[in-house]
Amino acid sequence: MTDKTRMGWTTPTGSRRMAGAIAGLAALAVLAGAMPAAATELTEVPGCTAGGGGLDTSRIVSVGGAITEILYDLGLADAVAAVDTTSVYPPSALAEKPNVGYMRALSAEGVLSMSPSLLLVSEGAGPPDAIDVLKRSSVPFVSVPDDTTAAAVSARVRLLGRVVCREAQAEQLAASVEADFAALERLTAAIDAPKRVLFVMSLQSGRPLVGGADTAADAIIRLAGAENAAGVLEGYKPMSDEAVLEAAPDALLMMASTAGHSGEVLSEPAFRLTPAAEAGRFITMEGQYLLGFGPRTPGAAADLARQLYPDLAGGEARAQP
Repeated sequence: MTDKTRMGWTTPTGSRRMAGAIAGLAALAVLAGAMPAAATELTEVPGCTAGGGGLDTSRIVSVGGAITEILYDLGLADAVAAVDTTSVYPPSALAEKPNVGYMRALSAEGVLSMSPSLLLVSEGAGPPDAIDVLKRSSVPFVSVPDDTTAAAVSARVRLLGRVVCREAQAEQLAASVEADFAALERLTAAIDAPKRVLFVMSLQSGRPLVGGADTAADAIIRLAGAENAAGVLEGYKPMSDEAVLEAAPDALLMMASTAGHSGEVLSEPAFRLTPAAEAGRFITMEGQYLLGFGPRTPGAAADLARQLYPDLAGGEARAQP
């Protein structure tokens, strides 16, 4: 991943500030086909100077929990004008800031009504039509990569640091995250018999929706020194009873927000026959902490590893719930 090929910047086509009413009308105009063609993409981050940067960061709309967490860590809480529903950390972000809704179900008019000076949006955000409207607006738009690797976390920190002209603070944060990932590697190095973990997102008509390959769930399981029991699947997919039995997970993993369904999951005949059920190994963790891939991710992976392998040494990775 390189910053120049993955940033997805779009240049502003007019004034950087719009009043809420004008923003809403502009968005509606785009939907009606009245706005110009897509803006030209930038390949360089505007330079930072002693007096500030090339972008107006006075009213940032942050769409993506990891983005919001990084902005707060960089001391930009006051500059955040609005967040999305995945921005649950720190808790004050969701409690005190206006909310533009779920990141995959955005309303362009709702986002622009916040009168943003800058849009920082995770690559996974949607729907596509809304993202297209936002990219065609007169507000600078930055698409932030949402890759789920250790290297991607520190790269995301450094990218946002350049965007908001907090490069020194971002370098310190990125270095701290990298040190935590190094400590995580030392923690998991002693694992000689990886456990098989099945991440259950939810139940759909009695069938589990599980995290296969190329998902955040798969990435965090592997970081914790375990194997993904649903690794033969790709993405989040339903799993049949036969597939659950064949997967034979040693542990079941769910988000705390869906942990209320744990009894329902374990009541399914296939799950009752798994090594996980027999051992009573059912792990729940807060969703953004577990799957967000922000600065707390090495701590989340270390917490998961310690629950999977109680005999592991304490390790040095920070645990930040």
